Amino acid sequence: MIAESLRVVPASEAEWLGPLDVRTRFAHPQRPLEIDLGCGKGRFLLAHAAKHPEVNFWGIDRMLRRIRKIDNRARRLDLENIRLSRMEAYYATTYWVPEASVRTMYVFFPDPWPKARHEGHRLFNPRFLDALWRSLEPGGTVHVATDHAPYFEQLSEVFAADGRFAPAEVFAPPPDEMTDFELYYADKKPIGRLSVRKG
Repeated sequence: MIAESLRVVPASEAEWLGPLDVRTRFAHPQRPLEIDLGCGKGRFLLAHAAKHPEVNFWGIDRMLRRIRKIDNRARRLDLENIRLSRMEAYYATTYWVPEASVRTMYVFFPDPWPKARHEGHRLFNPRFLDALWRSLEPGGTVHVATDHAPYFEQLSEVFAADGRFAPAEVFAPPPDEMTDFELYYADKKPIGRLSVRKG
């Protein structure tokens, strides 16, 4: 079992403002970096990282309780290729993630803010796409999934209107990597999936 926490906490005021050089927190900083943004309870992150020990994974979620649980499970599983941070997704992507450092970004089931008056709170908007484009390395990909049809239509339109991204092969995780949320809703609602590549 890994003794020390896998959580990444900024060590200085400058790191809080970013960028946060997370690569140096891994045993093998030269490996590709992938981010599970809004990693939730960590089912996808833990399973995917276990299958890909040659990749460094950074799990980011705003709920400390979830991050602590994933930390404990990852250490018990000896997954030294995982690091974790508690932070809101937009702030982390905009300020913490170093420029052109991420090979793949996974954003599964972001809050759809279903009420019309709350749509402005949704993560996917032109500013967030700016942050994604800045964070991704050339050719880097973003994989998105949502069970909320209107939100899927919106994010499809947002990406289609942004010439910096091109359609990519859609990523669908195998059953053992599905998030708890997806497992619950898979037979109840259609899941919208979208994948794009940085041009």
